[in-house]
Amino acid sequence: MNDVNIIHGGQLVDGRGKLTFINDFDMKEVRRFYTIEHYDVETQRGWRAHRIEQRWFHVCKGVFKVKLVRVDDWIKPNRKLTQTCYTLNAEQNEVLHISAGYAISLQALEGNSKMIVFADYGIEHAQNDDHLFPLDYFL
Repeated sequence: MNDVNIIHGGQLVDGRGKLTFINDFDMKEVRRFYTIEHYDVETQRGWRAHRIEQRWFHVCKGVFKVKLVRVDDWIKPNRKLTQTCYTLNAEQNEVLHISAGYAISLQALEGNSKMIVFADYGIEHAQNDDHLFPLDYFL
């Protein structure tokens, strides 16, 4: 699997309503999930990095900007590492998969946006693989 990839979903619409799905999202590695909701567009989360854990992001309401940096050194990463930016929109019905080794920054582009985050390790492991850098660390 690639380090970072988009898993596309689809939908079926008829007189009863709309059914959305992401059939290509293989969840056999997922151990837990949680939600993140931003009430406004000013709030930013990040830069949080995981050396071992991978994540899958699905926006279920609104729009989020997800910025990524591949960490080169876990003690003192280069501040000028290349950032890659993804825009995830609930209407697009996608999952963004991010392999281990990335720092991630999140910001809602619409108020009251909400995303589901899936992780491949249990919560008991989280304290051992949680690397946090200041919001202004990566230039």
